[in-house]
Amino acid sequence: MMTNDSNARGASRPRVFISAAHKSSGKTTLTLGLCAALHARGQAVQPFKKGPDYIDPLWLGMAAGRPCYNLDFHMMQHAEITGLFGRAGAGARVSLIEGNKGLYDGLDLDGSNSNAALAKLLGAPVVLVIDARGMTRGVAPLILGYQAFDRDIRIAGVILNNLGGSRHESKLRAVIEHYTDVEVLGAVQHDAGMQITERHLGLVPANEQDAARVRIQRVGERVAAQVDLDRVVAIADSAPDFPMPQAPLQATSAERLRIGIAQDPAFGFYYSEDLDTLRGAGVELVAIDTLRDRVLPDVDGLLIGGGFPEMFMNELEANATLRGQIRDAIDAGLPTYAECGGLMYLSRELSWQGRTCRMVGAVPGNTVMHDRPVGRGYARLQPTGADHWQETAEIPAHEFHYSSLENLPADAIFAYEVTRGHGIDGRHDGYQHRNLLAGYVHRRGSGPRGWIGPFLNQVRTHKARAAA
Repeated sequence: MMTNDSNARGASRPRVFISAAHKSSGKTTLTLGLCAALHARGQAVQPFKKGPDYIDPLWLGMAAGRPCYNLDFHMMQHAEITGLFGRAGAGARVSLIEGNKGLYDGLDLDGSNSNAALAKLLGAPVVLVIDARGMTRGVAPLILGYQAFDRDIRIAGVILNNLGGSRHESKLRAVIEHYTDVEVLGAVQHDAGMQITERHLGLVPANEQDAARVRIQRVGERVAAQVDLDRVVAIADSAPDFPMPQAPLQATSAERLRIGIAQDPAFGFYYSEDLDTLRGAGVELVAIDTLRDRVLPDVDGLLIGGGFPEMFMNELEANATLRGQIRDAIDAGLPTYAECGGLMYLSRELSWQGRTCRMVGAVPGNTVMHDRPVGRGYARLQPTGADHWQETAEIPAHEFHYSSLENLPADAIFAYEVTRGHGIDGRHDGYQHRNLLAGYVHRRGSGPRGWIGPFLNQVRTHKARAAA
């Protein structure tokens, strides 16, 4: 029987990696259900998500009752991944890491950025989610092949998903028991009620839905009824000891900075690690609701992350007072950093599905939504030398946008050349005006190549000059 122990297990860090045989196997829904079910039992569950993703972590964090953290080989060094994992998992009874795509899928032939590589780095046993629709005896060679492909990966159990009924389940269990030594931890029947509505960027963000908590509770209850939670936690407990985390982040300056941050249904794409880093640097984050707040608060800088401004373009246009105050503040030199949805909001206007709405106007271009992605996947940026943050090293990033920014003036100044990806025009990203930097790519804020360090330097410099 599981206890309510908040994990006085020292460096053991109980953990399990939830992966799948292939993409769209239902592992996100099952991980969501596991987080919700364990949280409902009083367990402190720490969720993690592999790869660059904002939407799944919003759901996982809501289900677990604590922020979800991203772990990504493209934007993080190995030591940064293990350090963040150790810090965030401290105090949790169990950590659940959700992979992306299939267990062995990845960009590189050697699998160095695959889910399997992350599971090995973290020493995490793997629970494999198998979409069993239409499968019977064929499930055995699938499991055996995944075991044999990399003997350093411990596949500790499988969860069968999308089953066609009890007879189907009985056949699969008999086959797996006869041909393999892998434990079946659960068998989840096909259930349309467990699906989360999708849209062009993936799962609908949890911060948009009033009914999100009810949906999460329902998924948790159904997973709890069909998956052996005690065995999942027992597998997590079997993980080897994990190095103690690095010391907590400490403030780097005695001076407190007030940074406004757009956090509302239209904008909510921020990495939990970056919010921790900002607070650890002595920043007070002042939440701004771009849909309802009429006044821009007194802040030293402004952050506008990604989101879905096109879904709220009428409300954003209607809040003309705040739009005007943001434009005036940027024109007056307020340090501002905006990514993707934030760039769209700062443009002159936004057009989608035959409608056009006025936006802030700080960026002299027009945003146009398209039916297919314009920029998608990992990106790399090289500072142009004209950037006011004075960065020099190549910057890893990612992007996923269906819009383009059109009609920028020919003399627009860009902070970056895009060496991989699309950015604003296929060659550049990071439009600059006064102390504004706005682009399509998403960067990690923390770490030596993150945006937080140079942005806060700019904020402090501007504040000092304003006080002089």
